[in-house]
Amino acid sequence: MKPSRSIFALAGSLAVGACLTLAACTTPKINTRTQTDPGVNLASYHTYNFVAEPGTNRGGYSTPITSYFKTAISRELNARGYRQVEDNPDLLINFNTNAREQVDIRSTPSMNYGVGYGYYGYRGGLYAAGPMYGGTDVSTVRYKQGTANIDVVDAAKKQLVWEGVAEGKITDTMMKNPQATIDTVITDMFANYPVKAGGQ
Repeated sequence: MKPSRSIFALAGSLAVGACLTLAACTTPKINTRTQTDPGVNLASYHTYNFVAEPGTNRGGYSTPITSYFKTAISRELNARGYRQVEDNPDLLINFNTNAREQVDIRSTPSMNYGVGYGYYGYRGGLYAAGPMYGGTDVSTVRYKQGTANIDVVDAAKKQLVWEGVAEGKITDTMMKNPQATIDTVITDMFANYPVKAGGQ
């Protein structure tokens, strides 16, 4: 007796479903986290601008990555009622990204106050992170790990008031589509921003 077409169709559907489920399970997750200065009301600020040399610039030149970050961040801030201005903004925005090869597993307390060393050198001593940034740094083995930061700084006090951080495995798909990846990551970060989009 020949198997019916419906049996073949059912088997095919199950196989496709299994493949999609497996793909979903194996897709690397970009983890995002944010921290806000507890003594600051971010709704009290109204204007922003980007620092002259964001961390993603290279050798004094703007990069496509810089443009992708600015576009996505502006979208999120504008949706929250902030306006971008050239002169005397309430907030300054900086950002950086880095990829590194992981070769071992470590878990250490994070005591980096953003003074201007290592990865956080992009802050260049322009502002301090303050004591709200503790925690644990975890690194993993044998794959390329990406980190991205967005810093929101009180321009007058030169004090970091909000930080978004994203960390995760960098895939070939991400490398081929950096704009889409950055857009998604920044959307995820700002989901936890204290001022909600559209006054929600």
